[in-house]
Parts: sequence; C-alpha cells; structure tokens
Amino acid sequence: MRITELLTQETVLMDLRADTKEAVIDEMAEKLDQAGKLTDLNLFKEAIRERESQSSTGIGEGVAIPHAKTKAVGEPAIAFARSSEGVDYDALDGQNSHLFFMIAASEGANNEHLQTLSRLSTLLMDESFRSTLMEASSPEEILRAVDDKETEKLGAEEKEQAAQTERDNSEGKPFVVAVTGCPTGIAHTYMAADGLKDKAKEMNIDIKVETNGSDGVRNRLTEQEIDRAEAVIIAADTKIEKERFAGKRLVDAPVKDGIRKPGELLEKATDGSAPVFKGEGGSSASESGGEVDRRPGFYRHLMNGVSNMLPFVVAGGILIALSFVFNEPGAAETHWFGDLLSMIGGEYGFYLMIPVLSAFIARSIADRPGFAAGMIGGLMAVNFEAGFLGGIIAGFLAGYLVLMFRRLFAFIPQSLDGIRTILILPLFGVFTTAFIMYYLVTPLNAFSRGIEGWLGGLGTGNIVLMGILLGAMMAVDMGGPINKAAFTFGIAMIEAGNYAPHAAIMAAGMVPPLGIAIATTFFKSKFTKQEQDAGKSNYVLGASFITEGAIPFAAADPGRVIPSIITGSAVAGGLAMLFGAATQAPHGGIFVLLLVENWMLYLLAILAGAAVTAVMLGFWKKPVSQAETPQ
Repeated sequence: MRITELLTQETVLMDLRADTKEAVIDEMAEKLDQAGKLTDLNLFKEAIRERESQSSTGIGEGVAIPHAKTKAVGEPAIAFARSSEGVDYDALDGQNSHLFFMIAASEGANNEHLQTLSRLSTLLMDESFRSTLMEASSPEEILRAVDDKETEKLGAEEKEQAAQTERDNSEGKPFVVAVTGCPTGIAHTYMAADGLKDKAKEMNIDIKVETNGSDGVRNRLTEQEIDRAEAVIIAADTKIEKERFAGKRLVDAPVKDGIRKPGELLEKATDGSAPVFKGEGGSSASESGGEVDRRPGFYRHLMNGVSNMLPFVVAGGILIALSFVFNEPGAAETHWFGDLLSMIGGEYGFYLMIPVLSAFIARSIADRPGFAAGMIGGLMAVNFEAGFLGGIIAGFLAGYLVLMFRRLFAFIPQSLDGIRTILILPLFGVFTTAFIMYYLVTPLNAFSRGIEGWLGGLGTGNIVLMGILLGAMMAVDMGGPINKAAFTFGIAMIEAGNYAPHAAIMAAGMVPPLGIAIATTFFKSKFTKQEQDAGKSNYVLGASFITEGAIPFAAADPGRVIPSIITGSAVAGGLAMLFGAATQAPHGGIFVLLLVENWMLYLLAILAGAAVTAVMLGFWKKPVSQAETPQ
C-alpha cells in the first residue's frame, strides 16, 4: 500500500491557522473527521493527547508527527498541514515545527497499513524532501512529492534487503545489532531505525536493526547475528527482550537518541566502552573491570514507581484539601461529606501511595513476580512509619531479591516455569522482603523518636534557629519519619500552649509543593510536559499543607530537588518564627490562614520560602533537552 492511498487531497491543509500545539491537534483532527476518517472526533483527540503526554511527537528539524492507534478511527488515514510561521510543538530541538503529519491508525489496522504509516516517518528524515514540501504550492504537488520520495525509499529498501542477505563479517568492518521501539510503535520506532542505519553507513559500520512496532517485530535478530555482533544497541521506550543479549556489550538508550544521537550510540557500541549485559539481575561491567554508571537503570525503576504513585498523590491530596471546605480544622462537629472526602483521600489514597510506589519499583526490576513482594514491603513501610524513603528501599529490595531467587531456582525445568513464576518467586520474595524490612523500619522509628526528644530540648533556645531547623525537617523526607517528628513536636507544643513552632512547621510544609509548582510555571524548559501538568496540582497540594506533593519530583531528581526544598522550607520556617506567627490549627494550610496570628507576615514567609525553592530549581536544573532523562 502506498502512502498516497492514505494521504489524500481531502486531508491536506496548505495553510494551518493554528498557532499553538493544542490548536494544531484540534484543526488537523477536525480535517480528518470532515473527510469521514473518524468515528469519534473527541475520542481521537484524547488518544492523540495521551500519546503526546508520553513524549512529544515534535521530532525536530521543523517536523511533528502526532499519531494514535485507536478505535475512534474508522479508516486509517494521514492528514498533512503546513505552517509558514511555525508552531511551538515542544519539539526535541526546541525549534518551531512547520510540517505536520497526523497519523490515524485504526485499532484493527492490518500490517500493510501500519507499515505504510511507519514508512512516512522515515521519509521525513531527508532534508531535501522537507524543503520540497515547504515549497509546494498545491495539494497535488504535496502528494506528488510524497509519491516520488516513497518510490525512491522502496527502491533503497530493496537494495538494503539484498545487501543484508549477502552481508558477511568483513575484516576490519564492525558489525552491530540494534533494537528500536516506542510506546505507539508507528513513527519513532522506524525513525530511530533509519537514523541508526544511515549513520552506520556513514561510519562504515555494518548494522542490522530490529523494530518493535505496532505491526509486531520486524527484521528479528537471529541468534547467529547476535553472537557475531560486537555490541547491541537498544533505542526504545518499551520493554524489550534483553535476555538474548546476555554476554554482549549493551548500549541502552531512549528511542529519541536513536533519532537525534545515532552517532553517539554507534560510537559507544564500537569503542569498547559499553558495559557487558550479564542477564536479568546481573550487574553490567566491562571486561576490563571498570566501574559502570548504574544511574539510568536506577532511575528507570524509580520513575516506574513514581509515575504509578502520582495519581494517588494528586487525587488523595486534592480530596483532603476539599474536605477542609466542609470541616474546619479542630472543630468539635464535622460534616459527613467532609469526613468522607478526608477518609477517601487520606485513609485510602495516601495510605496506598507508598505501597504502590514500592510495588511498581519492584515490578520494573523483576517483572510481575516482584510486584507482591514490593507491595507488602511498602505496606510495612507505611505501618511502621518509615515514610517514602522506606517505600523506595522496600521496592528495590523486593525487586532484586526476586531476581536473586530467579537465578537460584533457574534449575527448574522450563515445563514447570509457571509454578516458579506464580508460586516460588512470590513466596520467597514476599517472605525475605518482609523479614528484612521488619528489621529496617524499627531503627527508623527509634531515630524519629530521638529527633522529637531532641527538639523538645530546643524550646527555650533561639526561636529563629528552631524555625529554620523545623522547616528543614519538614522537607527532608516529605511525610517520612523526620517530617512526622517535626509535626508531632508542633502538636505537642500546641498542647503545651506554645503556638509558634507549629506555625513555622505548617508554613515550611507548604513550601515544597508550592515552590515546585512555581518553578514548573516560570521555568518550563527545565521540566517535562508530565512534570508541568503535575506541577499545577501542587498549587492546591501546597496551599493545603500536603508536603507529599513534592515526592514525585524529589524521587525523580533528588540531587537538585531535595536541597532546594529544604532551603526554601528552612527560610519559611525561620521567617515565620521571626515574624511572631502562631496558630492553634494543626492542619489546613491556606484555609486556616485567618486563624494565624500575624497572618500577613506569615503569608509573606510562605511566599518567600516558595520563591527561594523555585529560583533554586530554575537555575539549578538543566533544560529537559540537555538533562539526563531517566528511562
């Protein structure tokens, strides 16, 4: 099937009116709907935006390829649009996009359709082709240019297949194998494959690339090819079968690096610096015994837990905040609906937050057998008040213990593999994780009590120093044992008739989410689209004195976020004590502002602390395009 069977004059927009990313999606989707290609316009737009939330389809070089595979598509189709002025589409290179191809794949699209749709994305890698599209004066010229380029591409593919058949491991010419894949499997998968192949040809490297797309695995690597390869490159944002590469040097990168940095990946694969992959659960190390940077793997597992935990943080926090509308903090009588909101958000939403974090970290490491062990380890962290740090420890502990048991029970024959996966690994994983966690959480409780006692001895000391210390403690672990120790101390001071310390504590507890929210608003280039969206929720969470809203950001980038929020919280706590703020309300955040003595200065302390955090993050974090992106 040819591309021009899917891209027709009815779906071509020569002069795009839209000037924002959202407007581009709306205008192009409506063009497809008018052409009779969609069965549900709103559902299709939702699918496109869902794909964009995973990573922008603005691939750079002035091109964007929004795409989705959904039941909202009645007939597979492609829409083309052109903007002479360009639109900010969150492109990987930070430049405006001028050429837009919206790919609409039906849920039941056959392989021929999917292969045709994916071929389009590879054509756009050619600069001269992009120039031709920009200069075309009519839909007919657009279609003719696409048809001519596709004919050229098909001819090149035939030559490549012939060369692949005759390929041998010529002396002096390195041979590398690669795998590409993206969440949707329509565009980025094949663009990364072409990027690697083109750069390999330029560098005189022999390469074979396997693609994991919507139409399944194509050009699958054989055992002989893997054995012969000097190294393996994985440029993917989806789960790839890695066990077959055990013993080979492995370069693991996101799919966008296959598009934007193929030369770097190939150089690392051929210069001997890539670590050797020793199989699931094994560490990777170079043959020379050098140290290997394990951060990418650590962050990949951590981010898997954080992304699944995030809905619990946001939903639970907002429900708790809404409960304050119906129930005044400290009131003797409460409204039943406020109680219900508080119960759903706190007793269920927040209660499950850390177990979910632990469970999905463990699953990322050890797949489904690690899930139960991680969940139970996380529950123990909650019940023993080990905080989110305890949850992270439980997740990694469970994941790697299950991997250890997988190796220990590797002697079990393949015919009984189901028993090992369903029974043996979860059983041993749950027991050992819970056993170790039992001894880990007890010292954390003792440490928390010690901190609380020490704080009690500071009651007559420098009040500003106390405010700084209490403020910093509120941000150190954001709901963990240190945070809880400071909060408990504040409650004890209220009961003793000293209302100043808890005012400093509540001000400091509001700063981490508020500071992050401000940073995501004013320093957008330093945060991903998903982080920017989560940052909006942090305005509500911070105003509601829900420090846990900062956890996903701290877990994703602890080296920069934690020092920034500690500093901001310390500033807020110290200023609150200096200004003589005091409150009898143990919770409520901004909703109990008028109950705070010297509330105007108290509000100033909060805003000052949040501003410090925001500015530190804004100047400290690297732009997303330059930062090391966890995968």
